[in-house]
Amino acid sequence: MKLYRVIQGFFYRYFSDEEAVIFFFLLVLFILLVYGLGQVLAPVFTAIILAYLLSPFVDKLNNLKVPHILSVTLVCLAFFGVLVLGMLVIVPALLRQITSLVTELPDMLKLFQDQIQTLPDRYPELISNELAQQWLLGLDLRGISQQLSGLIPRVLTFSLSTLPSVMGLLVYLVVVPLMVFFMLKDRVVLWASVKAILPTQRSLMNQIALEMNQQIANYIRGKVIEILIVGSVSFITFELFGLEYSALLAVMVGLSVLIPYIGATVVTIPVFFIGVFQWGFTNMLYYVLLAYMIIQILDGNVLVPLLFSEAVNLNPVSIIIAVLLFGGIWGFWGVFFAIPLATFVKAIINAWPKHPELDEPNRLEEPQKPALEKDMDAK
Repeated sequence: MKLYRVIQGFFYRYFSDEEAVIFFFLLVLFILLVYGLGQVLAPVFTAIILAYLLSPFVDKLNNLKVPHILSVTLVCLAFFGVLVLGMLVIVPALLRQITSLVTELPDMLKLFQDQIQTLPDRYPELISNELAQQWLLGLDLRGISQQLSGLIPRVLTFSLSTLPSVMGLLVYLVVVPLMVFFMLKDRVVLWASVKAILPTQRSLMNQIALEMNQQIANYIRGKVIEILIVGSVSFITFELFGLEYSALLAVMVGLSVLIPYIGATVVTIPVFFIGVFQWGFTNMLYYVLLAYMIIQILDGNVLVPLLFSEAVNLNPVSIIIAVLLFGGIWGFWGVFFAIPLATFVKAIINAWPKHPELDEPNRLEEPQKPALEKDMDAK
């Protein structure tokens, strides 16, 4: 009976508002739709997000008295033109570097093992022979090399087996730009259709949408700019030092900003590993690591405050949990949108109507005081 009162009080507190109940069912329906038809509707979701991000540029051109259809056409051509050009230039170079890296990995592991064995001679006061042997046993480089030997043929024979996915990608590249164009062109009509479906009383939805619109659009645009700046600066820095696989490492460093507090630490490993393979434990390796550390410091303390003036106020633990949760569900896109999705959850919690004064079920069940105690309290 006590459990029943607790459950009754919970629903009385959080679901006494009719609009909250309607929003809850709409949210559950949307989650089920994404979970069940996520892969089928992925192009639609992608087009909606891109149209949402590109709409401010269309508005700016409209404010300059450029016709609406011409504005939409120019924005779409510029965005997708740069995207296709980048894929034609960057993706082949990355594939070549990935193939070369996988081919050289066994030699890199062997050289890395030799470098660890030389550490006791170079730094006898810091590293002993026993410690170096423990490191080698813990790394199990021989086992890693055997696993890579089976991976190399699969990478080198990347050909006809990937043809269906390539064809699917080509279809994806045709459908999404068309949907983005028509969404931008007819967004007023489409939005009016969506509002006609929604309930008339939607102050809760409007409050959540307002908070999300203020944070998410700026966050995604800022994060794209951050990826481009950090990746470009990293590429230029690695090229100046002559580090091998600089393009591949620069892409990894740029994408690492998607995962705060974790990405930069994880990407340090391949930068360090390739530096050891190329130079060994020399001053050049330390200079590259120092430059990489400076890039990360400038990103966290200069670039991020400039790009994200309206910072997403989330606890670091919440961010890490969101990255793990949504990344596990939707992969790369889950990681990319982990913080916006976490912000969406937080906006719902903040805007959800709560009525503590309606906790009458608990109050009604309070034991009545005896008449003598009531008289004493009155005195």
